[in-house]
Amino acid sequence: MKFLDKQFKLTEHNTSVKTEVIAGITTFLTMAYIIFVNPSILSEAGMDYGAVFVATCVAAAIGCLIMGLWANYPIAQAPGMGLNAFFTYGVVLGMGYTWEAALGAVFFSGLCFFLLSVFKIREWIINSIPLSLRLGIAAGIGLFLAMIALKNAGIVVANDATFVALGDLSEPAALYALLGFFVITALSYLKVTGAVMIGILGITIASIVLGHNEYGGLMSMPPSIAPTFMAMDLMGALDVAMLSVIFAFLFVDLFDTSGTLVGVAHRGKLLDKDGKLPRLGRAMMADSTASMAGAALGTSTTTSYIESTAGIASGGRTGLTAVVVGVLFLISLFFSPLAGSIPAFATAGALLYVAVLMAGSLAHANWDDPTDAAPVLIAALAMPLTFSIAEGIALGFISYAAIKTLSGRFKDLNPAVIILALLFAVKFLFLD
Repeated sequence: MKFLDKQFKLTEHNTSVKTEVIAGITTFLTMAYIIFVNPSILSEAGMDYGAVFVATCVAAAIGCLIMGLWANYPIAQAPGMGLNAFFTYGVVLGMGYTWEAALGAVFFSGLCFFLLSVFKIREWIINSIPLSLRLGIAAGIGLFLAMIALKNAGIVVANDATFVALGDLSEPAALYALLGFFVITALSYLKVTGAVMIGILGITIASIVLGHNEYGGLMSMPPSIAPTFMAMDLMGALDVAMLSVIFAFLFVDLFDTSGTLVGVAHRGKLLDKDGKLPRLGRAMMADSTASMAGAALGTSTTTSYIESTAGIASGGRTGLTAVVVGVLFLISLFFSPLAGSIPAFATAGALLYVAVLMAGSLAHANWDDPTDAAPVLIAALAMPLTFSIAEGIALGFISYAAIKTLSGRFKDLNPAVIILALLFAVKFLFLD
């Protein structure tokens, strides 16, 4: 106990081993759904389900352990929602790249993130991007997830005349997805710990009992990670057209991580007297290192989870909380048969609920100023309608710069926004 106290400064943070362990378990329960959802999404890109399951657990464990042991923060990490969907539906199925090249893009985005953290450029970038664009991008990712969830469940289907239409809601997949969404939302409102995981497992069990799904077992030795281990295609990721993909991975991870770190730290009263996060560089490097390791293992971008606030609400204040989460992810490696039993319609409800949380950022947009509101809406709508986070980001920057300029408010633009808007415009006009 003395070693743990010294390592994590438990006494200094007015906490105990018991409190930190309980906080770690709480955080894990709120985010364990990624163990089932991530392999489900990435396997649609042609990746081996079992290998992605292992990569998900190990990448999450690496991120949590680095965050806990080095940065000493109670912030858990795992492959991020939205980025995994962009990986599959945007880069592989949408743009036609191989999943190996997509993993290469994830690796390079992690490397760029790492270098930005080392050379302390991240603050300049974060401060250069207008709040309205950040809000629009966050909401757009949520709407993108919603579209994927509705499509996977058959609730929204293709239509030659109207592009999309309502599917057959009498189909089991649609009914299970909607029921899962309703249950998860209700349990979350009632503040039930692990609401998302309970919803996924509940729908899975119901579908097995009613004969709409097969039970594959509970525990076994972990599957082989060989099909995805070190399979990333680094040269393929250096294709000129992939630069926007690398930027999208980097951009979303950078702002998602920074926002989560500050938000979670504020909730846990971990900010210093100036409102800044001590050891921010270490926390950022933990995230970027986990992303590079995850790409090598075979999974999409690893990022910090806002669900860490659940553990903080339970008293977690140090990196021991994150270490506990990491250990639990490693234990989860032995539950691959259970993960393989989770049908797509069981995870669709979870995706839809996460979409609700992310779309909430629209409430903070400045709707009284059309020069801010219009780019927010364009970025948010472009992602689901183009089925691409990268295209949504690009259109958001272009519209922001164009509208501000034409409105006589060129002074609202900074060099970073101008340069990015011009680069995206060049891409659309000459490189697509």
